[in-house]
Amino acid sequence: MKVLVINCGSSSLKYQVLQMEDETLLCKGLVERIGIEGSVLKHEKIGQDKFVLEVPMKDHKDAIGHVLDAIVDAEHGIAASMAEIEAVGHRVVHAGEKYASSVKVTEAVMAALEECTELAPLHNPPNILGIRACQELMPETPMVAVFDTAFHQTMPAESYIYAIPYEYYEQYKVRRYGFHGTSHKYVSERAAAMLGKPLEETKIITCHLGNGASVAAVNGGKCVDTSMGFTPLEGLVMGTRSGDMDPAIVTFIAQKENLSNADMNNVLNKKSGILGISGISSDFRDVEAAAEEGNYRAQLAEKVFAHKVRGYIGSYFAELNGCDAIVFTAGVGENDKAMRATICSNMEALGVKIDLEKNDVRGKETVISADDSKVKVLLIPTNEELMIARDTVALANA
Repeated sequence: MKVLVINCGSSSLKYQVLQMEDETLLCKGLVERIGIEGSVLKHEKIGQDKFVLEVPMKDHKDAIGHVLDAIVDAEHGIAASMAEIEAVGHRVVHAGEKYASSVKVTEAVMAALEECTELAPLHNPPNILGIRACQELMPETPMVAVFDTAFHQTMPAESYIYAIPYEYYEQYKVRRYGFHGTSHKYVSERAAAMLGKPLEETKIITCHLGNGASVAAVNGGKCVDTSMGFTPLEGLVMGTRSGDMDPAIVTFIAQKENLSNADMNNVLNKKSGILGISGISSDFRDVEAAAEEGNYRAQLAEKVFAHKVRGYIGSYFAELNGCDAIVFTAGVGENDKAMRATICSNMEALGVKIDLEKNDVRGKETVISADDSKVKVLLIPTNEELMIARDTVALANA
């Protein structure tokens, strides 16, 4: 069974096609500048050089049309016809409280996604556009929606309720939702397999560390707490996001700088985090290079990031009443050995001991803790597309 996985952004679209009998990646690609001059499709059939197509694409329907053409292209494609694509899985950022798992797309589901748009105004609209475009171009093909927020819907109320007047939750659904759920789910399941334990018997702390970053406490395969909140702004320090801070700072700076709500939101989401502290870049690689050259603010940015991650690990260790494994994943988690080592330093009291030689690795599924570490430390490359494809197969077949 071939499954197409689609992830639509406002002006971009990522995709993969997987052969699900053996979970093999057949092709992948990226469409950029949708609706903007210079639209381009970059398509790669696994084992071949990348195929690049520069052609005007006025909307997501145009973009997906070109993606489908590439998939069945005689030279670059992986299918003789679209009939071979038996289902499509769509990444959707926000489902609010409506869905705690992936769902087959119906008109009722689409209406629910529209209702959640105000909770994710930048992400849900393009996700919806992508589904609508596929429905129009592939009307007989089952569509499945896989939500970033769904995995975190198992959190108990004490984890997701904010200490503000309760009517704001009742009226506006202001609560912690959490994000990166598909990644946290995938790596927690892989961690259980690496530990050789049933998922239901594990306590795992998953650290999705990239330009966007979050930590989750997973008990028996179910999320009980996570660092991102009502929006992806809460929690860890990130590439350009502030993460946790005293909320009074918002009004204080807005008054001092004469900033509107939109201006202040832009500061916290686009100008803060690693970029704000270092003054150099939101890219951890640039900051690491500057830190190695002795730049104080770059060094400080790295220390602040590690400090926040370590703090959440400690908090979730207490919340879980112990921990079998800590998992590092995503761009920084998978590739930055120095940051992993810094985060895991001074945690011997929790039974965490990293092996620097084992930790000298990038992007490879492996154990990086010392043999005598009571808590295993694992590096697991995330694979959200595979997780989406698995859910898609299960629901399409059902």
